[in-house]
Amino acid sequence: MKILVTGAAGFIGFHTARALLERGDEIVGLDNLSDYYDVTLKNARLEILKQHRSFRFTRLDLADRDAMANLFAAEKFERVVHLGAQAGVRYSIENPFAYVDSNVLGTLTVLEGCRHHGVEHLVYASTSSVYGANTKMPFSVHHNVDHPLSLYAATKKSDELMTHTYASLYGLPVTGLRFFTVYGPFGRPDMALFIFTKKILAGEPIDVFNFGNHRRDFTYIDDIVEGVVRALDKVARPNPGWSGDAPDPGTSQAPYRLYNIGNQRPVDLLRYIELLEECLGREAERNLLPLQLGDVPDTWADVEDLVADVGYRPGTPIEKGIKNFVEWYVDYYQVTL
Repeated sequence: MKILVTGAAGFIGFHTARALLERGDEIVGLDNLSDYYDVTLKNARLEILKQHRSFRFTRLDLADRDAMANLFAAEKFERVVHLGAQAGVRYSIENPFAYVDSNVLGTLTVLEGCRHHGVEHLVYASTSSVYGANTKMPFSVHHNVDHPLSLYAATKKSDELMTHTYASLYGLPVTGLRFFTVYGPFGRPDMALFIFTKKILAGEPIDVFNFGNHRRDFTYIDDIVEGVVRALDKVARPNPGWSGDAPDPGTSQAPYRLYNIGNQRPVDLLRYIELLEECLGREAERNLLPLQLGDVPDTWADVEDLVADVGYRPGTPIEKGIKNFVEWYVDYYQVTL
């Protein structure tokens, strides 16, 4: 298929585009190469993708309405994987407008392109952050998510609402994927595993928030990608049993679906750090701090809908995932342990 992958120079976008290329799809990768984090890393990912004949890259901002409309008109994509976004919970407190421009307006330009050019299926990235103030575990797509705790989460909830509207109004099949704390090789430098690794190797203390009393459903990148690809192949359809008298947030009378992609095994943050220390052969100096503004103490994914509908259950053990990341980091940055 001919597929648009937005955010192709990003962590998840790169791995997803590579998986689709390796199975034979034609990929147009879109990214604006923002300097939110090291652009060198983004260019390194793109160089790997460019080794495939079926990959073409276009540098474009999702919020550029005219350029996005022209891209869709020229390319006639069959399907779209929309992973481009301004990521990060903390940065949304510092620079809120970047999130509305990229995550809200950017998603709207994608929706308009899909609507006007007959895209068969749109799959897009949401986040576990939408669960916000929810405390009932595990988090289910059938739970109400009306209490986000960060603007980042609010923009992603906005994406879920807009995509449902387009599915309802125009019959556009849409699948939203709520990712749970993704980690692995070529990961984002603003994520905990990357920061911890860099600081431990430099002999610097690491900041451990909520005094280490976090539990996270850490999900390895390969598991995320497998879920994305399988969801892309399973075109969203209406739920014939959906009722407006008892509306189910995870499905619809429109061709719309939501799925969690998580490892279903919450891990204590301190255990996560211990495993990293073992892989690096060094102990971390820990700077224990209070809970950060906009953060949540725990996450835990209910993935039973993903299993039932697309036949996939993520399962990479945290021990293997951290080991793979450290091996990549040491090789990429030429570190001697």
